[in-house]
Amino acid sequence: MSEAGIGRIVVASLHQAIADTLPSRLEFYENWLSAQGLRGGTVGVAQLQAVLSFLRLEGDAYGPVMNRAGAVAAGWTVDPHSATHRRLTAMMPARVRTRRALRLARHLVRSGSARSRAVIRRSRGTTSIELSHSLFCDVRTSVSYPLCGFYAAAAQRLLELYDVDAEVAVATCRGAGQADCVLAVNVKGSRTRTPPSVVAA
Repeated sequence: MSEAGIGRIVVASLHQAIADTLPSRLEFYENWLSAQGLRGGTVGVAQLQAVLSFLRLEGDAYGPVMNRAGAVAAGWTVDPHSATHRRLTAMMPARVRTRRALRLARHLVRSGSARSRAVIRRSRGTTSIELSHSLFCDVRTSVSYPLCGFYAAAAQRLLELYDVDAEVAVATCRGAGQADCVLAVNVKGSRTRTPPSVVAA
């Protein structure tokens, strides 16, 4: 994590998502997500909030950018694991692979900001991820759509990388005027038992 308090993987994945989704606007956003800041890990809260504020003005682009950024961040989170580890993980039962993936999702949230936290709760066959101090939901005026889709997309992709058939959706969002940010995780079952890819889709 940078001294400014924003994890490099969040900043870099956001930069990549803008390049993939809004290539014609990348130069504009690099006023805050500069190459020097990416390399040095010096992109701070103010720069990130400026980027997010402008992204919310891009019409329907906010959701696709967050979905792409979350998927990219998930792929980069799994990447450091060795090929041997991934093969062994693929042989484990679905419930173990699910726990591993959700644990990485929790780590990704915490690595993004010194304040951000994620608590995984399981009750009567349902799983949820409760987020506190989401980087994306600190807005002065609530909006009409969820802002923490980055985390939902990241959790979804991590589960896919661990061959778990699941859907992750934003149940409630503080940025949309609700009390908390909560992700609902609907685990359906196991995918084919193959080592998870390290390339974000």
